Amino acid sequence: MKALTKTNFQFDGQKNVYHGKVRDVYDINDDLIVMVATDRISAFDVVLPKGIPFKGQVLNQIAAKFLDQTTDICPNWKLATPDPMVTVGLKCEGFRVEMIIRSILTGSAWRDYKAGCREICGVKLPDGMKENERFPEPIITPTTKADEGHDMNISKEEIIHQGVVSEEDYNIIEDWTRKLFARGQEIAARQGLILVDTKYEFGKRDGQCYLIDEIHTPDSSRYFYAEGYEEKLAKGEPQRQLSKEFVRQWLIEHNFMNEPGQTMPEITDAYAESVSDRYIELYEKITGEKFCKTTQTEDIDKRIENNVATYLASRK
Repeated sequence: MKALTKTNFQFDGQKNVYHGKVRDVYDINDDLIVMVATDRISAFDVVLPKGIPFKGQVLNQIAAKFLDQTTDICPNWKLATPDPMVTVGLKCEGFRVEMIIRSILTGSAWRDYKAGCREICGVKLPDGMKENERFPEPIITPTTKADEGHDMNISKEEIIHQGVVSEEDYNIIEDWTRKLFARGQEIAARQGLILVDTKYEFGKRDGQCYLIDEIHTPDSSRYFYAEGYEEKLAKGEPQRQLSKEFVRQWLIEHNFMNEPGQTMPEITDAYAESVSDRYIELYEKITGEKFCKTTQTEDIDKRIENNVATYLASRK
């Protein structure tokens, strides 16, 4: 199966391009953003050496769906999805923080908690919690947004004190974070899932705050199956989940956490296809819709280039 792992388009009006870990972001006349969701996959802040077929399409279509379903909560950057792997939207000046919200103690938060940490990003955690146990209420644990290397935890107070985000803007995006998460939990619950944690990114344009980037995708969120959650929690068993955590766990099992001296394990075609299947499973489970794979016979680059060019021309 084909996977799109790099792009190098030249769109009409293109000013520059930013190649992120997963997305390639094209600036059109300092006004619009063409965001291409590639099939790259990252974990522990490093891009894995093999792409995951259909992953970009999954991410883009889930994000577009949830952006459309949350416009009553806050404005967002999306204008159109001219291709299954592309969203075009308004260019905003992104805040240098990611707003992470958690409803359950798991993943990196659990690893820190197990090591004795009882405070994350200024949020006090109670003693005696178990892995995968719900917090009394969702907690917000922001991180700095690093261009390279690891994002770092940061508290609300530090964000405001350092001037990373003004207090007024922070209060707005904090409120939106809680409301967006509540909406995501409601949608997930209808599909028999628990939205465990997620991240949101926000930016500003003409004095107005906007939700930007992706929302509620398996790259930015963790989902548990609701059925069996309580039983597995009581027995201390791993939860059935749909998220990228299974990739992180696979890497940990192969002695890789992107630490000095560690070597990335081989990503076989079979493993890449199994990850693809998991992403498609999440798409179908969270949306309640059948995933329609784009045809594999065509040139992905050429299809994207033509679809985006047609859309940009229609805006003139």
